[in-house]
Amino acid sequence: MTPSSAEAIVVHDLEKRFGDFVAVNKVSFGVARGEIFGFLGSNGSGKSTTIRMLCGILTPSSGQGFVAGYDIVSQAEEVKQSIGYMSQKFSLYEDLTPYENIRFYLGVYNVPTSQWRERMDWVLTMTQLAEVRHRITRELPQGWRQRLALGCAMLHRPEILFLDEPTSGVDPITRRHFWSFIRTLADGGMTIFVTTHYMDEAQHCGRIVMINLGTIVAQGTPGQIIAQACPDIPEADLNTAFIRLMAGRQS
Repeated sequence: MTPSSAEAIVVHDLEKRFGDFVAVNKVSFGVARGEIFGFLGSNGSGKSTTIRMLCGILTPSSGQGFVAGYDIVSQAEEVKQSIGYMSQKFSLYEDLTPYENIRFYLGVYNVPTSQWRERMDWVLTMTQLAEVRHRITRELPQGWRQRLALGCAMLHRPEILFLDEPTSGVDPITRRHFWSFIRTLADGGMTIFVTTHYMDEAQHCGRIVMINLGTIVAQGTPGQIIAQACPDIPEADLNTAFIRLMAGRQS
C-alpha cells in the first residue's frame, strides 16, 4: 500500500494485540491533507491505542499505516518529526512563563536557534499570548493554557496536528474560540486529527470515524453517519447516532 499525495494519513487493517486482548481490530481509514478529521469513541474503545500507533509510539501487531508519507513502523522517527501532539492532560511546566515554555520546546523539537525568535513571535501572536508571555503559566486561565499547549505543539510547524480532547474542562465560549482557531489552521493547509467527547464539536469535522471495542462502527461526514444510524429519527443529531451505534455494538 502506497499513500497518495492527497492523503496525510492512510491506515489499512491496522491491529494491536496485547496478548490475547485485541485493542484495535483491523481498522482502515484515510485522512485528506488539510482536513479536520474526528476520531470518536468511548473510554476503552481503542482510540488512544490507535493514536499512539499513528504517532510512532506503539508498534502495530499487523497492518499498515502511513503518516505524512512515512511508514509508522520503519520510519517512526520521521513520523514524530512531522507531527504535533497535544495531550488531554496539560503537559507544560506551570512554574515557567509562556515565554520560557516556548523556549524549552524549541529545544525539544530541535528547531535551529537561528529560527527561535521568528518561531517565538509566530506562536505568541497566533495564540494571542504575547501580552502575558512573562506571567507564570499556572496563573493563566485554562483556555489560555490550552492555547499555549497548542502553540508549543506547533513550534516545528508540523504537517499534521494530533489533538486529544483539546477542550476538555474549558467553558463553552473558550471552546468556540478554540475551534475557530482550529479551522484557521486547517484553512492554512494543516491536517487536524482530533478526538473529542463533545458531539457539537464533532460537527466541525469534515469526516468522522467512530470506534468501539477496537472496531470501526461508522465513518463518513456527520450528516452521513446520522442518516445511516438513525433513519427512523428525523430529529436525530450526532449524539443520538453515537449512542445508538455504541449500544448496538455492545449488545
